[in-house]
Amino acid sequence: MAEPFRIRPTTPDDLGALALLEQGAFSDPWTSEMLTEAMQTRGAVALVAADATGRPVASVMARAAADEGEILTIAVDPEVRGQGLGRRLLDAALGELVARGARTVWLEVRPSNQAARALYRAVGFAAAGVRRGYYRRPPEDALVLSWHPSAPDGAAPQ
Repeated sequence: MAEPFRIRPTTPDDLGALALLEQGAFSDPWTSEMLTEAMQTRGAVALVAADATGRPVASVMARAAADEGEILTIAVDPEVRGQGLGRRLLDAALGELVARGARTVWLEVRPSNQAARALYRAVGFAAAGVRRGYYRRPPEDALVLSWHPSAPDGAAPQ
C-alpha cells in the first residue's frame, strides 16, 4: 500500500496553502509574508507533508545558524492530526539541522499546547526557560525547549 503522505521540500507554490494551514492550526497564525521570509532566510529548512493530490496538509519551518537550529513553526491540518505527520516532519527537520551542523535545537511552545508539548517530550526536547508574554492571541508565555542530538534522549549532555 502506498504511503498516503509524502514529505518533500516546500516550494513557493505551496505558500498559499501553508498560510491557510497556519490559519486552521493556530490562533495567531503566520502570514504568507512571514512564511515567505522564513523560507528565504539563510539556513532555512522548509518541508511539507503532501497528500496524494500533492496538497500540503502539514508543514515545518526551521533554520540553521552556526551550530544551532531553531524550529520556527509546525502546522498540521486538524483533519489529519493523529497520523504522525508532526513527528515525521519534526524528525526530518531535526535530521536536516543536524546535517547542517546543529548541536542544539531550540523552539518555543505555548504551555497550553499539550499535544505539541507531548510530541516534543517524546522526541527528547527539555525545558530550558520561559519567554514572558511571547504569544499575542491569546496572550501567553512561551516555554523554551532545547534538544541535543548528541544526548541519547535529546536532553542536554551533562
